[in-house]
Amino acid sequence: MSPQSLTRPVSGKSRSRAVQRRVMDHLATGMSLCATFIVVFVLGSILWTLIKNGLPGLSLTLFTHSMGAPGAGGGLANAIVGSLLQTGLAILLGAPAGLLTGIYLAEYGADSALARTVRFVSDMLLSAPSILIGLFIYMVLVAPLGHFSGYAGSVALAILAMPIMVRTTEDMLRLVPVAMREAGIALGAPKWRVTLFICVRAARGGIMTGVLLAIARVAGETAPLLFTSLGNSEWSLDMQRPMASLPVAIYQYAGSAYQDWMQQAWTGALLVTMGVLIINIVVRVGIRGGRT
Repeated sequence: MSPQSLTRPVSGKSRSRAVQRRVMDHLATGMSLCATFIVVFVLGSILWTLIKNGLPGLSLTLFTHSMGAPGAGGGLANAIVGSLLQTGLAILLGAPAGLLTGIYLAEYGADSALARTVRFVSDMLLSAPSILIGLFIYMVLVAPLGHFSGYAGSVALAILAMPIMVRTTEDMLRLVPVAMREAGIALGAPKWRVTLFICVRAARGGIMTGVLLAIARVAGETAPLLFTSLGNSEWSLDMQRPMASLPVAIYQYAGSAYQDWMQQAWTGALLVTMGVLIINIVVRVGIRGGRT
């Protein structure tokens, strides 16, 4: 490049393009900040509303008494335990299947016909309405057996959780650099050890995020439980019987005309939200501590 070209003055057209790029940059940054503010404001408003309306209902009775008649001073103990049992069993059923399927799609399936079919079915389940899953489990497990049960509710929630973990696991494993796989294979490790101890270990943060997303998805589901576990106002730990759950209790209480039931509905919604939030915080802190 000649010295004359370095000292050549910038033309008006180039200056106009530079100004246009700066304006578009500022405009895009401003729109991003506005969108971020709107999302944070909406989420903050929802959380504040739950705290404002649900916090006054927190009491020892809420955690020690089962659901009762209006004005009887009942609580949500059976609904809380029922939600924990059904959600926990759903994750125990859905997590192994979802994680192993995601590993197969990312590491072994490639673009085979089977992998494409599994991926298509997983995407369909991911977008399927939860009420359809509930109706399906009702026809498969509830109607043939002749009774509602906590097991049926757990199976319905597991089906809702699996596609989330499949998609997240596959996406996170595909982000692992190829060089890490090649290094493990170069050292003589078989493919299953490379996948398990290198790829999965490198992507464990994203995989755990997928599990958390699955828990957050199923923890507040109501429709599938109405067709499977139904609900129960009495204390019961028998998964073969109808079982209470917080989402169903919230659904029943929120539409009532009784003030104490409406208060318990707000408090139950607060408990579900705070439970998911605490799980996210604990797992993220644990992952960060493991990296250090």
